[in-house]
Amino acid sequence: MVRDAPPLIFADRGDAGRLLAAELARRLVADHARPLVLALPRGGVPVAVQVAARLGGDLDIVLVRKIGAPGRPEFGVGAIAEDGPPVFDEGTLEYLGITADDLAGTVAAERAELERRARRYRGGRPAPAAGGRTVLLVDDGLATGVTARAALRWLRGQAPRRTILAAPVCAPQARDALSGDADVVVCPSAPADFRAVGQWYQDFRQLSDDDVEAAMRGFAHT
Repeated sequence: MVRDAPPLIFADRGDAGRLLAAELARRLVADHARPLVLALPRGGVPVAVQVAARLGGDLDIVLVRKIGAPGRPEFGVGAIAEDGPPVFDEGTLEYLGITADDLAGTVAAERAELERRARRYRGGRPAPAAGGRTVLLVDDGLATGVTARAALRWLRGQAPRRTILAAPVCAPQARDALSGDADVVVCPSAPADFRAVGQWYQDFRQLSDDDVEAAMRGFAHT
């Protein structure tokens, strides 16, 4: 269900996660399988904790890194998930006049960061096994959707039973564009004047590796 008016402002990621969890509980009422809830670190973890707790799901992470444009690392032109190939927005590459080959160094650096995070967050555990399961991929918001697309395409290779992309807030264009990558996209708020995920949060502080580990440990002990 998309709430167009008024737009939702969340206190923090935990608040957003509780609202998203309630929406997912309504949408999944007929799905009795124990879901696998996969967070996109770092910001998606506190949101996913609330979802997993409400739905009684298993919680884990999918590691994804944005691939930034040359000289503009904050401007995502692609993303890479786990050990999968990079996924690029071909239209953006063409607009910027660059090719995937021009980004080989950036891709290598982001893959190294994925490996570092895997060691830090998982401590030797393998990546989550999604085959045959209902999988909820959770983030704190969708702006371009490029990181979510990379994660969904990586998940597709594991043959899950059903994939649900869920975020508390998203750009309408991202929601619509990702509808072909997931079986279902759930986004309680898709404001027409969306500019950035952070504008819809009162507290949108940057999270650290320690924050991620604490959230995962806390969930494991509930």
